[in-house]
Amino acid sequence: MSVQSAAADVDVDLRQLFASLGRNWLRILVFVLVVTGLAFVAASFATRHYKAQTQVEIAPRESVYTRPASSNPDSDKPILDEQGVATQVQIISSNEILKQVAQKLGLSRLPEFDETINMSSLSRVLILLGLKNDPMDVPADERVLKKMREKLNVYGVEKTRIIAIEFSSEVPKLAAAIPDAIAAAYIAGQGAAKSESNTAAADFLAPEIADLSKQVRDAEAKVAAYRSQSDLLMGGNNSTLATQQLAELSTELSRVRANRAAAEGTAESVRKALQNGGSLDSLPEVLSSDLIQRLRERQVELRANIADLSTTLLDNHPRVRAAKSQLTDLDAQIRSEAQKIMKGLAMQADAAKARESQLVADVNTLKAASAQAGEQQVGLDALQRDAAAKRQQLELYLTNYREAASRQDRNYIPVDARIASPASVPAEPYFPKVGPIVGAAAAASLLLAAVFTLLRELFSGRAMRPARGARFEPIDEVTMPPAAYQEPSTRLEPAVATERATRTADVSWPETVTETPAQPRPAAEVEPVAKAEPIVEPEPLTKSGPLAEPEPTAEPEPVEVRRPRSVLGEIDVEKAAEKLIASGAARAIFVSPEGDEAAASAILVAREVSDAGLRVLLLDLTASGAASRPMLDSGLFPGITNLLASQAQFSDVIHGDLYSDCHVIPVGTADPVRAMRAADRLPIIMQSLTTAYDLVVVECGPADAQGISRLGGEATEVFLSMLEADDEVTQAAVKLIESGYPDLTLVTPLGHEPPGNPVPGRRSAA
Repeated sequence: MSVQSAAADVDVDLRQLFASLGRNWLRILVFVLVVTGLAFVAASFATRHYKAQTQVEIAPRESVYTRPASSNPDSDKPILDEQGVATQVQIISSNEILKQVAQKLGLSRLPEFDETINMSSLSRVLILLGLKNDPMDVPADERVLKKMREKLNVYGVEKTRIIAIEFSSEVPKLAAAIPDAIAAAYIAGQGAAKSESNTAAADFLAPEIADLSKQVRDAEAKVAAYRSQSDLLMGGNNSTLATQQLAELSTELSRVRANRAAAEGTAESVRKALQNGGSLDSLPEVLSSDLIQRLRERQVELRANIADLSTTLLDNHPRVRAAKSQLTDLDAQIRSEAQKIMKGLAMQADAAKARESQLVADVNTLKAASAQAGEQQVGLDALQRDAAAKRQQLELYLTNYREAASRQDRNYIPVDARIASPASVPAEPYFPKVGPIVGAAAAASLLLAAVFTLLRELFSGRAMRPARGARFEPIDEVTMPPAAYQEPSTRLEPAVATERATRTADVSWPETVTETPAQPRPAAEVEPVAKAEPIVEPEPLTKSGPLAEPEPTAEPEPVEVRRPRSVLGEIDVEKAAEKLIASGAARAIFVSPEGDEAAASAILVAREVSDAGLRVLLLDLTASGAASRPMLDSGLFPGITNLLASQAQFSDVIHGDLYSDCHVIPVGTADPVRAMRAADRLPIIMQSLTTAYDLVVVECGPADAQGISRLGGEATEVFLSMLEADDEVTQAAVKLIESGYPDLTLVTPLGHEPPGNPVPGRRSAA
């Protein structure tokens, strides 16, 4: 089944929407003036409040000349991060400081800070009635502190070490005096805290110094006693005597060992030279002997004489032989002296070896003594460290005590805070600002009034218009010639009605040229058409039998026909339901010229289609609610008039049929006149309903073509509900066909059996 888009049918007419502001300008102006006047009066008579601010700088106040010796001279300011500044903010706004300021300035005696003073009669009555808490139940100090906290604002200035103290009051001088008093109390409290800390430090250091002095003396006495008992005599280089002796003996032992080795080496060299008969001139020890040197000189002289004598005398000459004999004796003496030297060197080596052995024994002895001294030195060092630590702590305590005592005596305790900017008495109140308040009230009231007017215009539907893209199909028009029917009071039996429907379906109508426009052409442009043949109706019947002879029908007047040949017949409820289901219609509009009784066709068709499994809703647009009352057994339910008057929503006006699965929107309980003012919203409502339901059946009562023009759309079927084929029905059908509804279908509820007992539980579709 095709569903149309609501955006394709309707649009918001912005010109019409905003034109509503011009139409309602007087109402908007009056509302703005009233609100602005009330705001001006309220601002003018409101209590004036004044605000002042004091700034406190958190910075070191200690001079470089009085800074304690133990502190870092390079740190000129304390390290305060965001948490540190926030801590000082909490200290400034603490109850202790606020109580001091309240007592100093006597705030408890002012009505501004204690509402129990000069309490109004209205407040007393409210307290007696239990509509207000009795302030007397709260202590006076708590009441004053509560008011002070409401007027106090303490915060840290961003990216600085400045804390701002703001206070508001009804009295300008009090607004400036209170933050100054809070800052002064904070600085005094910080100074008192430092003074208390300094006094506590001095009281603590005095007995500690006395105890440490005694402990230092005892520790030093223990060091001396332990050194004397352990024989830990100190030598050079801050070492014990045993260690120093061990070092000296080690040096001597090394020297003796070197001498012994040298002596043994020299003696061995001399021995080898003597054994091998080698020359002794290469031995330094032999050459260094004075006797051997003289013998060598004498040997040289004899060799010179022998050489001189050999030039004149023979070898066997006594003088030559005597010289050679002396030379031999000299060699023997030299070797004898060399042997003596060798023996001397051997004896020297033996002596060095003996000395070495002695030194080794002494070194071993000193090693044991030095090891024992080392163990004893450990205990001595421990005693010395303990004594040194106590001495150092004593010196530190003495220094701090002297500084604390001097500050206490001179009462010099600088606080790391100062008042950077004292509060000044405000000349103008910060609240209320009459100009901004009145301006804001005027702007807000103007905006609210404009929004309310626009929303009202939008919801009323007057600002809606058909969309530019919407297109309407050409409507073909046919006319139905008048026929002779029975009297209106005559009823047709089901069998006769069926026969009449069959005969009427066989009647053919003249053909003319099809016209495209939806509206009928002017009378001047209508071409004459041949007269139609008279139609002979079947004999009217009653329950007892046929009536009198039928009256002849009159000749029909020429009628304008604007479509090819059309067949118009009467069908029953089942056929109407089958036609709607087969054609896939989204809307079925029923017109009942005969009144409320003919509205049963719409009810029966809606139930038939609903029983076939489709989602069906019946919209009752009759004045009396004839279509919805049989389905709901009451006319007190909200309906279409409530929806048009913006008094209800879709979920409030849709109800369930008591006898089927069909849903119903009744006439409603709102004012019809007010609802009809928003009749332009009917196309939007119909579009929304066709989107949610497969078929929307609308019972319009005795409406004309103009009355049902807002209800049509794509896939729309128009039915004319009839009980008796009288002139009234004929004229209504002809007018509808002439007005652009050529596919009009006549439907009758006669012969249809309504459902029996209602189905319980079907009361609301919301």
